[in-house]
Amino acid sequence: MRILIVEDDREAAAYLVKALKEAGHVAEHADDGETGAALAFDGGYDVVVLDRMLPKRDGLSIVEEMRRKSDDTPVLILSALGQVDDRVKGLRAGGDDYLAKPYAFTELLARVEALARRRKPGEVETSYRVADLVLDRLAHTVTRGGQDVPLQPREFRLLEYLMKHAGQVVTRTMLLENVWDYHFDPQTNVIDVHMSRLRSKIDRGQDRPLLHTVRGAGYMIRDRGE
Repeated sequence: MRILIVEDDREAAAYLVKALKEAGHVAEHADDGETGAALAFDGGYDVVVLDRMLPKRDGLSIVEEMRRKSDDTPVLILSALGQVDDRVKGLRAGGDDYLAKPYAFTELLARVEALARRRKPGEVETSYRVADLVLDRLAHTVTRGGQDVPLQPREFRLLEYLMKHAGQVVTRTMLLENVWDYHFDPQTNVIDVHMSRLRSKIDRGQDRPLLHTVRGAGYMIRDRGE
């Protein structure tokens, strides 16, 4: 199991990393919120063990952003704040479990292993399909009607996000945060330009357009011919 430890107390983190390795797991450490967020967003971890009070970035903001980005990696929140209200805030922010400091390593290990077991194997989709449009995440290919559709990296990421939320309205804010990693509005037409290019590649010459603009709300990919 691959575990990310985000903890600013280096002595405590070193002990935890060593203990987890001795238990047969791969453990990596970040000692501030910004580094921890970058590693967590890159993905590939089975569980994230996350301190609440971190330098540079608060732990709860990290798990909140993970959930906004549809990252369902299990998160165990660690904190010296152990009152009921504190635990409720942590769980409502998106944490899967909450453990107050000080804690026993055996309990932490049991909780981490329990969180990993909850993740069903194969739940991460490797491809998406809408009508005759197919996106393969592993091969990094897109086809429509069996014909290859060449896309630039940003176009692929945009289409992937739309297809992941097929049938749902995707707002400009969602696209800025999840496709461009912007957490502010750059006041440009970057989304409109990319959507126009993507639409020309996906829908041009097709009898059934799949990409739709939802006026005043955002965009949607769906097959209205169904």
